[in-house]
Amino acid sequence: MDVKDIFSYNWSYLLPELIILGFATALSLLDLAMGKRTNRAVLAWLALAGVLLSGIFVVVNMVTLNAPYSYMADMLRVDGYGNAFKLLFLSGVAFTLILSVCYMKQGEITHQGEYYYLLLTALLGAMVMASSADLITLFVGLELLSLSSYVLVGLRKKSLNANESSFKYVVSGGIATAFTLFGMSYMYGLGGTTNLYLLADRLSEAYAGGYAFLVLLAFAFVVIGLSFKISAVPNHMWAPDVYQGAPTPITAFLAVVSKTAGFAMVFRLLFGAFIGLASPAGGSVLMENLSPYISVIAAASMIIGNTMALRQTNVKRMMAYSGIAQAGYILVPFATLTSLFFEQSVFYLFAYLLASFGAFAVLMLVFRDQQSEELKSFAGLYHRSPLVAVAMTIFLLSMAGIPVTAGFIGKFYLFVSAILQHHYWLSAVMIATSVISYYYYFGIIRQMYMRPGATEAPLPLPKGVAFVIVLTALATFVVGIVPGAVFDFVQAHFNPSFDFGGMTSSSK
Repeated sequence: MDVKDIFSYNWSYLLPELIILGFATALSLLDLAMGKRTNRAVLAWLALAGVLLSGIFVVVNMVTLNAPYSYMADMLRVDGYGNAFKLLFLSGVAFTLILSVCYMKQGEITHQGEYYYLLLTALLGAMVMASSADLITLFVGLELLSLSSYVLVGLRKKSLNANESSFKYVVSGGIATAFTLFGMSYMYGLGGTTNLYLLADRLSEAYAGGYAFLVLLAFAFVVIGLSFKISAVPNHMWAPDVYQGAPTPITAFLAVVSKTAGFAMVFRLLFGAFIGLASPAGGSVLMENLSPYISVIAAASMIIGNTMALRQTNVKRMMAYSGIAQAGYILVPFATLTSLFFEQSVFYLFAYLLASFGAFAVLMLVFRDQQSEELKSFAGLYHRSPLVAVAMTIFLLSMAGIPVTAGFIGKFYLFVSAILQHHYWLSAVMIATSVISYYYYFGIIRQMYMRPGATEAPLPLPKGVAFVIVLTALATFVVGIVPGAVFDFVQAHFNPSFDFGGMTSSSK
């Protein structure tokens, strides 16, 4: 590519990423210029302003961009698919920043400036992953998100739990990265290119040309590596320790934003590079041969996540195992591959975002008040703060998949897709594990309503945290009542159509 070609692109479509990059750079410079005793809360609000401004330009792209637009030999691609995930990322980081302002008052994190701009660099990595159409940019985005997350988990430098969890996160992440890179190296060796849309044809030719085993080996290594980022089996054991040791807003960030970024990468790789594999009989290898393996991973994640959560008394660890199970549920569309799998996945991720951030906002309040992360810290919460207890009930019911919540509708869509594709055993696993999850979710509800607390004093409720709790609770309930509006919106504005034949005429 000639240097002069750089100036021929319409860079306005990348304004969401450029704004986050600019704000992250500005915050790092401001942090250096500010005195040691200066309150860094202003950096949080500046970061939030950058996130909201970036979100505005994502919406502008939704309205003005009618076809995918690519940059630098199709290394980055701005399309409806990427816009959907970017809005999820931006919403999650906005909630994280609001919760962080309250969390910082506890004084556990001394380097608060680093905290805020590392959140933005992690967000930038996730956004790059969503827009990548090339193995190189995918990996750069993955590492930018991962490295920022490693540091964020360990920012409570005086906490042994934080140090231990950060170390485990780095080691586990390094092993997963090695698996991912090894699989990508096979993809490049077989296809001779790093572009995902060229790989779709090249890997298909390699598969038909006698290299089927190596193509499937590449698929296996990539899936195993990416299972770390979505905290699915077999790379799931890092999650409980990391969730427990990380600051609570960062735990919410890892549970939602990092996991969603992992699914964005899974989408791009599976449906960008491996969608074109054809069996000798003319069928789809992804549908006929590879989806059963994804089904096994989904089922194992649901079973292990929910059964291990039953034994937990530490609520953060319980939520970690719940997140492993949720990853299994979200993998169901990848196994069934119905015509609406993208819409089903985005809807469920949206419902999961609302319930998770609302729940972690409540956890942060209770943990700070009780100085404990144990289940018994929720005892008597309804008598101390009825609003918080009712909101927490809504979040837990949504995660459990109880009717009149967004989570129920999301699970219902996934269940129907499995039935329609005759994955009856996977549907049975979904039902059985959902019933199992009722026990530990209702364990928290039982503590809030039926157990006496150590004190009857009202629970302090900061305005920012109250805003997150009320907004997510109302949204979880409303989406559960009128899910069609959200589903239709996703279909109308984000349907990617997965055109692998090349870019349209509007692209560079």
